[in-house]
Amino acid sequence: MDFRSYDCLPEDAAAIRRAVFVEEQGFCAAEEFDATDAVARHIVLYLDGVPAATCRYFPDDGRQDYVVGRLAVRREYRGRGLGGAVLREAERQLRLLGAGRVRLAAQVRARGFYKKQGYAVAGGAFEEEHCPHVWMCKVLRREEEDG
Repeated sequence: MDFRSYDCLPEDAAAIRRAVFVEEQGFCAAEEFDATDAVARHIVLYLDGVPAATCRYFPDDGRQDYVVGRLAVRREYRGRGLGGAVLREAERQLRLLGAGRVRLAAQVRARGFYKKQGYAVAGGAFEEEHCPHVWMCKVLRREEEDG
């Protein structure tokens, strides 16, 4: 397992997101790739040199929080814990930046996954491209506190 981070959207991350969100889940490509991609940090998880999972993170406007988003795992790599692995890598990088809390807009159907990762629901459901989402958050502890 190899993680690589990028200051701009790499084609490997775009390809994963296109496969998962656009082709598989039916989200609009014009909505999937947005202005946030230019300011976010992107992480791609590689297995044996093949891009398998991705996510991005960026500072939340006017807060000390960061937002993690666009977490996706290619269908053929699901069930191996890669979603949790790429999320933990994002959290590790955010700790290094001094982030105290991370937020994300989870698809309601993925809420259980995020709860297992230590996230709590932080608001009511809302629609994003006709798909119910809910804000969730997690307080980040320093690595030495994680034990």
